Amino acid sequence: MATYISILRGINVGGSNVIKISSLHEMYEGLGFRNVKTYIQSGNVVFQSNDSNGEDLEHTISEGILKQFNFYVPVVIREYSELKKILLMNPFLKEIKEDFSYLHITFLSRLPGNLFLQILKNNSYLPDEYFVNGREIYLMCPNGYGKTKLTNNFFENKSGERATTRNVKTIMELVKIAEMLEISQK
Repeated sequence: MATYISILRGINVGGSNVIKISSLHEMYEGLGFRNVKTYIQSGNVVFQSNDSNGEDLEHTISEGILKQFNFYVPVVIREYSELKKILLMNPFLKEIKEDFSYLHITFLSRLPGNLFLQILKNNSYLPDEYFVNGREIYLMCPNGYGKTKLTNNFFENKSGERATTRNVKTIMELVKIAEMLEISQK
């Protein structure tokens, strides 16, 4: 049984797409997932499943939300070991040793195409910096994520893929939760 982290886009933000976390937890269990753990109100769920296909899991969760809560929510899945590597590969962690509040990771549903990479390369978004690695985009936003042009909508419009962003502190906590779950299952 593998440990997964699902990152839901756009729930409990600005009063729209409101889902009580206890209801979300129950829905995941109703879908047959085990050892479900939620983290804060913005749609971060750690769980275990025998299904090894991330796209199938994304679809199952999105459909479950649509069925139970009557709205569509994009879902991005990463396996625990993958998320841990993603966190450790962040090129901006070396520059910022203590205050991670400026660091974010945008998760894309699929690998972006070359046109997307070319568009990013040909434009400057300073003072914000980015680094694309596979399906992740590492962001350093010194004026805060709320003031960057490099938003979910920006990346979705340019790449044609679903995107959702979390700050590095949240990713660190999700990795810790998943790690504890893995340890408790041994």
